[in-house]
Amino acid sequence: MYFNWEFSPSYHSRSLDVLETALNQVTAYRSWQTYDPGRAYPINMRYNAMPAFTKLDIRNNFPDGLVPVGRDVRHALESREIGLASTSGSSDTSVTNVWNQEWWDASEQASWKLNSHATKLATGNHSEAILANPLNVGFISDDIDLSMEKRRLARFLYLNEKTDPAKWSSEHMDRMISELGIFKPVVLEVNPSLLAKLCRYIANHKIKVFQPGMIVYTYEYPTQLHYRQIRQVFNVPMASSYGSTETGYVFMQCEKGKFHQNSKFCRVDFQPLKPEHGGPFVGRILVTTFNNPWYYILRFDVRDLVRVDEEGSCPCGRNSGIILSAIEGRAISLTLTCKCKLVTLRELDEALSVLDGIDEYQLEQASKKVYDLHLVSRRLDKNSLTKEASKVLKKLYGEEAKVSVIYEDALSPEDSGKYSIAKALFPIDVENYLDETYVAKGNQL
Repeated sequence: MYFNWEFSPSYHSRSLDVLETALNQVTAYRSWQTYDPGRAYPINMRYNAMPAFTKLDIRNNFPDGLVPVGRDVRHALESREIGLASTSGSSDTSVTNVWNQEWWDASEQASWKLNSHATKLATGNHSEAILANPLNVGFISDDIDLSMEKRRLARFLYLNEKTDPAKWSSEHMDRMISELGIFKPVVLEVNPSLLAKLCRYIANHKIKVFQPGMIVYTYEYPTQLHYRQIRQVFNVPMASSYGSTETGYVFMQCEKGKFHQNSKFCRVDFQPLKPEHGGPFVGRILVTTFNNPWYYILRFDVRDLVRVDEEGSCPCGRNSGIILSAIEGRAISLTLTCKCKLVTLRELDEALSVLDGIDEYQLEQASKKVYDLHLVSRRLDKNSLTKEASKVLKKLYGEEAKVSVIYEDALSPEDSGKYSIAKALFPIDVENYLDETYVAKGNQL
């Protein structure tokens, strides 16, 4: 298998510079020298021979083991050249990262160029409203409502300070709607589940709401249900931005719907799943960051699965770097059919998208053939909905699947502040499903 991806000469030179510096000057990667076939080999082969880097590796080497020898982390923290940032721990364990704001901003600005609407609107000093869980970004205040001024930071307005959206009051939602009209953001950056909840309220009450220049989805996987509810209210360009605290902005969805690699700021290595589980076009990604002298992240397992675009090109004309047709969802959201085939969050979402009258859903796989589907729905014919949902899941997971449909008044996020849309209550290790032909054997994709 070979994907004919196009990369600039600078992409390969950055890959080489980062690898050489990491192997020779960064403590966390010194032991990786034993995996390196040597400088005489192609750069892709050298990277493919390396292991994956995980959050546990970050914890074990933080902070000095992740910067080149000679850089003084403590002095840089004191001078505020860098800072510290903690992740929410939605994928496994929470970690603290070295935070380089200048690098982060540059990575974000480079990603805007991968979408024509963002290119026009995102100037770097544009007004931006953010609707997210404050556990992820913003200001936390569950007991006291914060004034609009106390939720302002530079060009940003954080619309929400409450950690559990299931407890949003009508007054809280009215305030967010009003502030959109007052602030008039050029860009509205959102957690899709939160905006979908607000849009359900707006649609039910037939409220007019300010239309920003663009909506950008981040923090969470946007489901078809989210899109459906949001499009009832907002008629503006929308795009999904993909990245992580550790790796910055990795992919940006263009105006044609495909995802383009932010190749000026990161390298992405793709590892396909076995054919019976979706390979060679579905697989996991390992991300290496460029241009950040204070934080060397190589082959980082972001614990997400993606679908490589089979055409390898895009009507938008941006054909440099890896092109994805879809983000498949988090590894932690994987479930298994009764015959032990992997089911990604995207596949589950596609199946459940045919159901009408659903506000929210969450699937938990308790064991090999046992599935519990939690639904929030205002449909009165719950018996009919139960039969419809069961039929959909049996078609996806197998006729022998034992499906229970459980109705909830509302769903709350997990401790991370993000919603769990699907999960198995037993471990599923993606490593066991990767195609060995292309993993740790130096084969070029």
